[in-house]
Amino acid sequence: MRDFRGRVKSGSTPVDCERRRKLLVLSVLVCMAVLVVRAIDLQVFDKQFLQKQGNKTYVTDVVVPAYRGMIRDRNGEPLAVSTPMQSIWVNAKDHHQAEQDFEDELKKRKKSPEEIAVRLKDYRATTRAAIREMERLLDLPPGKVAGLLNDNPKRQFAYVIRRIEPPRAEQVKNLKIAGVNFDREFKRFYPAGAVSAHVVGFTDLNDAGQEGIEKGYEDVLKGVPGRKRVIRDGKQHIIEDVENVRDPAPGRDLQLSIDQRIQYIAYKELQRAVAENNAKSASLVVLDAKNGEILAAVSLPPFNPNAREDLKENLYRNRAMTEIFEPGSTVKPFVVAAALDGGYVRPNALFVTHGVFPIGKHTVRDVHNYGTLDLTHVIKKSSNVAVSQMALKMPPKYFWGIYNQLGFGKSAEAGFPGEASGRLLHYSKMKDFDRATLSFGYGLSASVVQLAKSYTALADDGVLHSVSLLKRDEDPNPVRVFSAKTAQSVRKMMETVIMKDGTAYEARVDGYTVAGKTGTVKKAAGAHGYTSNKYFAVFAGIAPASDPRLIITVMIDEPSAGKYYGGLVSAPVFSRVMTGALRVLDIPPDREDTMPIMLSHRNSPADSHDID
Repeated sequence: MRDFRGRVKSGSTPVDCERRRKLLVLSVLVCMAVLVVRAIDLQVFDKQFLQKQGNKTYVTDVVVPAYRGMIRDRNGEPLAVSTPMQSIWVNAKDHHQAEQDFEDELKKRKKSPEEIAVRLKDYRATTRAAIREMERLLDLPPGKVAGLLNDNPKRQFAYVIRRIEPPRAEQVKNLKIAGVNFDREFKRFYPAGAVSAHVVGFTDLNDAGQEGIEKGYEDVLKGVPGRKRVIRDGKQHIIEDVENVRDPAPGRDLQLSIDQRIQYIAYKELQRAVAENNAKSASLVVLDAKNGEILAAVSLPPFNPNAREDLKENLYRNRAMTEIFEPGSTVKPFVVAAALDGGYVRPNALFVTHGVFPIGKHTVRDVHNYGTLDLTHVIKKSSNVAVSQMALKMPPKYFWGIYNQLGFGKSAEAGFPGEASGRLLHYSKMKDFDRATLSFGYGLSASVVQLAKSYTALADDGVLHSVSLLKRDEDPNPVRVFSAKTAQSVRKMMETVIMKDGTAYEARVDGYTVAGKTGTVKKAAGAHGYTSNKYFAVFAGIAPASDPRLIITVMIDEPSAGKYYGGLVSAPVFSRVMTGALRVLDIPPDREDTMPIMLSHRNSPADSHDID
């Protein structure tokens, strides 16, 4: 074999590896130098380039709004719901930067100054036209959006409009105006409108409860917003969702004890009474006599929670829960029950009234001289003199204790924000005349719901119930105040108030027995005592009296159309609302002999037709 090792081809030269290595290193160093110079140029001399590039896209976190819980009535009917809406806001800085970017792009394309001027003029004209169209679509005053964009070119956030329907927002979006942005929010809607407004309340623009149940149960209803990470462009538009940081947690739903059917009946009838009697305001409460659920709570004057612009704050108040008044003669049945239960009077006791009753330097008077009255006629005729005599037979501590147990002087705790506590003089400060005035409902104050609550002690055979605006199966905190025998006896006496010669014949309900009590109360005038021509007309009643299911209390403030007695002004409202409520709840009549006679029309011979 031939050995070719060591042989070199003629004409060839050895490879210079060292030279190549030096050339490669030099090339790398040159590239590195170029990069360093470019970095210095961008970071020191031409910083705007990097800023523009950085502004084009960036990652940020955005809030994902949470759904607020619904409010429903006891039958599941919606009283407050949240609807997805769109809010529109502007970034003036981005708006003006977009125009600058447009101009820079023209210059980059080497356009002539004349062409740039023409193109910029067209751009601005198109933008102004789009802004005017946006204002038209949103029913905004001309110049409103233009002002937000141009008054402060550096402003980065300003709301144009909150919570509009998505289709309208989409029309605005299609205009493609630089610096105009869109966010998803929720708008609270109240299907029942003014009918349940004072109970449900409303939320503000940030979806936080401001009045009523919306405020009282804010922590329950409000949701917890979520967060997601997104990529935005320089115009604040979301280009891409990166990741979900936290899911939004919706608020919990609330089911109220309110029966919207009864609420509507009560609202319409109270509204009618206010108009007929030219009254200042009014309120009404319907209670379930067995477990204290509030089935209706109406206050007037009304307001519409779906359109609250230019409304005064005093219209928002739920008068049934937060305003107090002296209940007048509606408390007299409690005085009779307390005297009977404590053994301070006998069931067959008689009271000689004479129409006046001196107590020290003061005198208690009746409207008429009723002569000698038994307990039933004390309530039927509503004698101030007789109940004053009864009150003075009872020790102050015992007398006060009954009123205190009934809930006077403390909040009804129905679950409504800002509930009134009313006022009740402590027994240690009571003088004889104080006890007398307390016996016929002066010198203490209560709300309409407090008065309704106190009547549960008569309706449920001596057991006082707590009251609730939330649906429940039973009362967790019943308290016995009177014996069953006493409560039934007093309730029977109260039935006579509804008779023709009683003070509230207008409160009768066809087909049902009714037990009730009127109150006609002079309004206090501060240090000047009581007014002579301003009244609260009050009525509190129970039906069916034989087996109570419902309690209704009505208060009408300053009726001024001629009538002002509780039996003439408030009793008719009770009658109409109770009639409707008993029918809605399908409660059977307990006195069919008082039901209207329904006449049936039989066919006469002339109406008949022969068939062959």
